[in-house]
Amino acid sequence: MELKVIDFNLPKDANVILGQSHFIKTVEDLYETIVTTNSNIKFGVAFNEASGPCLVRYDGNDEELIQSAIENIKNIGAGHTFTIVMKNGFPINILNQIKNVQEVTHIYAATANPLQVIIAETNLGRGIMGVIDGYSPKGVEDEKAKKEKYDFLRNITGYKR
Repeated sequence: MELKVIDFNLPKDANVILGQSHFIKTVEDLYETIVTTNSNIKFGVAFNEASGPCLVRYDGNDEELIQSAIENIKNIGAGHTFTIVMKNGFPINILNQIKNVQEVTHIYAATANPLQVIIAETNLGRGIMGVIDGYSPKGVEDEKAKKEKYDFLRNITGYKR
């Protein structure tokens, strides 16, 4: 077995959801879930099949984001994994609905941070062992940082009053 680190190349101002599922209709169901939850989100979704022709299946409503999803899921190369690359919304807007898609088994990350995917490769194929989401802590928040977070959350439209 060999461990590898795969950098996820996220477009500027985009977010990603990386997960695992178990069925060929994953792309269709994720597409329907996203557009019925928030029709303003621009996205691309891609899914690696794990049997049969082992193709990358994809869909979306934005060509740049579709291509990003395809490129990244191909680089990861693990069967039954999917990625949603999105703009004009945040993972928090759709994550619970994505988790409720029948074939979704696991969410590894939902982020806009730099993302690295740790994979194991064997003679059978690849599997995701975990992710590195962003950077390590640099300290503990003080009262000024608490106020900045409080104000930031209230300035994001629709999150806090």
